[in-house]
Amino acid sequence: MSIVSESIAIEVKGPVDEAAREILTPAALQFLAEIHNRFNDTRLHLLARRDARQKEIDAGRLPDFLPETVDIRMDPNWRVGPIPNDLQKRWVEITGPIDRKMMINALNSDADVFMADCEDSNSPTWENIIQGQINLRDAVNKTIAFEDTARGKSYQLKDRTALLLVRPRGWHLTEKNLQIENMPLSASLVDFGLYFFHNARQLLNNGSGPYFYLPKLENRLEARLWNDVFNFAQDALDIPRGSIKVTVLIETILGAFEMEEILYELRDHIVGLNAGRWDYIFSIIKTFRNQPGFLLPDRAQISMTVPFMRAYTDLLVKVCHKRGAHAIGGMAAFIPSRRDEEVNRVAMEKVRDDKLRETADGCDGTWIAHPDLAAMVRSVFENVLGDANHQKHQMRDDVFIEGKDLMNFSVPDGKITEAGLRLNINVAILYLESWLQGVGAAALYNLMEDAATAEISRAQIWNWIRHPEAALDDGREINLDLYDEFVASELEKIEALVGEKRFREGRFDIAVTLLNDLVKSDNFDNFLTLKAYQHI
Repeated sequence: MSIVSESIAIEVKGPVDEAAREILTPAALQFLAEIHNRFNDTRLHLLARRDARQKEIDAGRLPDFLPETVDIRMDPNWRVGPIPNDLQKRWVEITGPIDRKMMINALNSDADVFMADCEDSNSPTWENIIQGQINLRDAVNKTIAFEDTARGKSYQLKDRTALLLVRPRGWHLTEKNLQIENMPLSASLVDFGLYFFHNARQLLNNGSGPYFYLPKLENRLEARLWNDVFNFAQDALDIPRGSIKVTVLIETILGAFEMEEILYELRDHIVGLNAGRWDYIFSIIKTFRNQPGFLLPDRAQISMTVPFMRAYTDLLVKVCHKRGAHAIGGMAAFIPSRRDEEVNRVAMEKVRDDKLRETADGCDGTWIAHPDLAAMVRSVFENVLGDANHQKHQMRDDVFIEGKDLMNFSVPDGKITEAGLRLNINVAILYLESWLQGVGAAALYNLMEDAATAEISRAQIWNWIRHPEAALDDGREINLDLYDEFVASELEKIEALVGEKRFREGRFDIAVTLLNDLVKSDNFDNFLTLKAYQHI
């Protein structure tokens, strides 16, 4: 299947059934071709710029606040544009993949916002991507429903639903099933373009708008590219400029140094920033992996109270409120147990403490991974905010963050333990196998694991093996021999966990091969999903 647009033919490599044809219409494909034609060269240039910046960091040129943009940071007069009424209250935001049943449950939850995720919690099989766009369209039109014939259950929307936001895939990803002249299209532009093309007008007619979350931005120029895309897309479809509203996830260490500049570049479209904590930790490990002395302990010990995470969240709240934007807190990934109330009690107390800290910091909302957390988290915000939609009046004049604060990577009493190394191996294998099976949000050990947490796991293993000072707290050296030993024993545990039949029929062999490639190569892969994408 192909369409010619401005002498450029889009070739659809994946299968196209009748439902897919409703999404991949000639007009929609032409729209994608026009966006690709105008913006893909810039995207590729910015990705090359990422690689160049990493080489500079490896050579010792560490990040700091930019001297060339000091005027933006010092100018007291600019603010982000007007924020629509339905984006004013964002106390509880739930996230999840674009799976039909999960979308209905999330929209029906007690959350204020549902972020439908095309990225970290979605395995980008062709079926998932196209069916996800169908699901999004049906959600916008309030017609989404699901029949679970195996369980005899029906799912449909309630009268009141959470506000829908969509997270497209990051700038670094491509969609191999849509190509122009043998070049895959940007996955970001595919996800954004198809959703915007099919739903922008209906969303406005509904009294809402096309709202998005933007992932993994590393600098203001990547934000500027999105802004240019938005302006073109709105003009092309005769949608008023400024109708698109976005929240940017600050989930890279380089992006943290340019929070204010990112707000400035997107000021006509942006409504807030989000503390994407798990990807942020991964970004730190990835960015400083070759720096002498850089070493982080078990991921479970990297809490939001360690110095560099405190600096990051304090700065985010201050910058957002200074510019009239919402500050959204990080993910509570706990998945309640149906069997162990003691596990639930301990975990819920930790979640409550985390959300109390966020409200005290000035956050206007936060993220959860499971509907059962919504009521408790809502009560935390209600106790602090009362009848107010947000607390943007909290200007955090007590916060003064310097570059050294964002890079104070000390973790008091931090240790690398056998349990921590084993957990990283175990979770990485289980998550990769789940992702290869087409499931990007995996409930593992009462936590919702997605690509971000799997990235932390494999990046820590890579870093620990190569760091001259890394050792287990019992003194053992962390090397490839120890890694291989632990992989073998963790595979035995995984087989016992999932059962012999599931283990034999699954894709655990490919998952282990991928993890070995990621861990044993001296060249660090920027994203595990780039390598894994070849297998789906």
